[in-house]
Amino acid sequence: MPAAGPGGAVRLFTSDAAILEAREVRKDVPCTVTPVKPVLGFDLKFHAGYDVSIPLKDLAGSDNLLTMVFRVAPDQKPDDAVYFSHHFNVPTIESDAGGSAVLSGTFDVGEGKYHVDWLMRDRSERVCSFNWESEAVLPTKDKQIALDIPASAVQPAETEPFKQEPAVARETQADQLNIKVMVNFAPQDSLSATLQPIDTHALISILRNMARDPRITKFSIVAFNMQEQRVIYRQESAAQIDFPALGEALHSLNLGTVDLKRLAQKHGDAEFLTSFITQEIKDGKEQPDAVIIAGPKVTVEGGLPQESFREVGDLKFPVFYMNYNLNPQVNPWRDAIGSAVKTLKGAEFTISRPRDLFFAWTEIIGRIVKLKFGKTATASTGAPVR
Repeated sequence: MPAAGPGGAVRLFTSDAAILEAREVRKDVPCTVTPVKPVLGFDLKFHAGYDVSIPLKDLAGSDNLLTMVFRVAPDQKPDDAVYFSHHFNVPTIESDAGGSAVLSGTFDVGEGKYHVDWLMRDRSERVCSFNWESEAVLPTKDKQIALDIPASAVQPAETEPFKQEPAVARETQADQLNIKVMVNFAPQDSLSATLQPIDTHALISILRNMARDPRITKFSIVAFNMQEQRVIYRQESAAQIDFPALGEALHSLNLGTVDLKRLAQKHGDAEFLTSFITQEIKDGKEQPDAVIIAGPKVTVEGGLPQESFREVGDLKFPVFYMNYNLNPQVNPWRDAIGSAVKTLKGAEFTISRPRDLFFAWTEIIGRIVKLKFGKTATASTGAPVR
C-alpha cells in the first residue's frame, strides 16, 4: 500500500528514513532481493516490483512481523518520489526449518527511469536493505501506444479488477456510437476448473479500452461462459459499463462441476454457441453500430453449422472478433467463433500482447467510424485512441 504520494506528507521512523537516504546495503536479516523489471500489462501500465527471499531458519520463532518500506523516485522528477509500505505476518517457524520464504511487492509506473530504495525490518529491528535502478520503455515501433499512466508516474498496483471507470466526456449526439459486446469469460485452458487472474485481467482490459473511448455513448454487454453454456451477465444500452456488477456476476461461475444434462447432449456446445450468436445478432432491441465478440479460443466438436449464420442475412453493421490467445503458435487454427465471424463477413484480431490490444482496437474503432460516418477515426480532443 502507498505510504504517501508526490506532495503528500511522509511519516517514517527516523531509522528507516536514515537507511533509505544512505542507500546502503544491509543484511542483518540474510535476504536476497530480486528486482522485477517493468512489464507492460494489458491495462497499458508498466508493472514493476520485487521478490525477496529469506531463509526460514532466520525467521524462527513466533509473533514476528516483517515490514517493507520503499520509495520509487522518477529520475526526471526526483522530488515526486512515492513511498510504499508492505506488512507480512510471520507464522510460528521451527529453528531447524529448511528452505526459504519468498515475498513480493508490486507497483505501477509510466515510461521513464526510476530509482528504488528498499528496506525490510522485523520486530527485533533487524534490517535488510537494497536499492536498484529500473527503466520502463516502449519499443520504438510501439511509441504511438497511448498508455494509461503518464510518463515518470508511480502508482500503487491495482488490486480491484472490477472497480468502476471514471465518467468519460462522450461525443456529441451527431457522432455517437452504439456497440454490442459479447465476452466469453473463460480460461485459456478449456479444461481448467478456475478462471485465472491473468485471463480475467486481459478480458476486463479489453472492455476498459472500449469503455474509455469517448465516441461510444451506448454499450450493450453480454458476458457468457462456454463451459457452462450460459449467459452470466447482461447490460442493455447503458451509457457506462457497470464493472462492479459484472464482477459480482462472475462469482457465479462454477467451472469445476459438470452438468449431467450437458454431458448427455452430444453437440451441446455447438447448439448453444450457434443459437447464442445468431440470437444476439438478430434479436437486439435496437441495431448497434457494431458487434464485438471477445474471448479465448473455443473448440467445438464437428464445428458449427455455417448455414445457420447465413440465415442471418446481410447485416447492416460490422462484426469483429477479438480472439484472446496468449500462445497463438500452439494453436494457430481458426476456432468456432472465428469461423462464424468469417461467415458473417466479419474481421478477426488475435490479442496475444498488450500492443495487439491497442492496435486491434484502433483498427476496429476506425472501421466502425468510417462505416457509419464515412470518415477516418481520429483521437478526440483530450482523449487518446486506446
